[in-house]
Amino acid sequence: MTNDIDRHLGKRLRQRRRLLGQTQQQIAEAVGVRFQQIQKYECGANRISAARLWLLAKALEAPVGSFFEGIEVEAAAPSDEDGEPEQRKNVA
Repeated sequence: MTNDIDRHLGKRLRQRRRLLGQTQQQIAEAVGVRFQQIQKYECGANRISAARLWLLAKALEAPVGSFFEGIEVEAAAPSDEDGEPEQRKNVA
């Protein structure tokens, strides 16, 4: 199950890879996965872990934060069952 953030990260991954003229196979080899995994990341079918995103950013010579540019704040904020943004809870 994917969400808007997964799809956005995948789109930004594809854009950067194409900008550099790299193939999915080349990026996959650089980060130690198969090219099918890169395909799944790019379409948002699989989530990218923080560690993998760091490796991808390094392979694509881009700051990690660049993959999050353009994400709507509402899409990134968790919401409760009614669709209202959850209140942050103080944990002691």
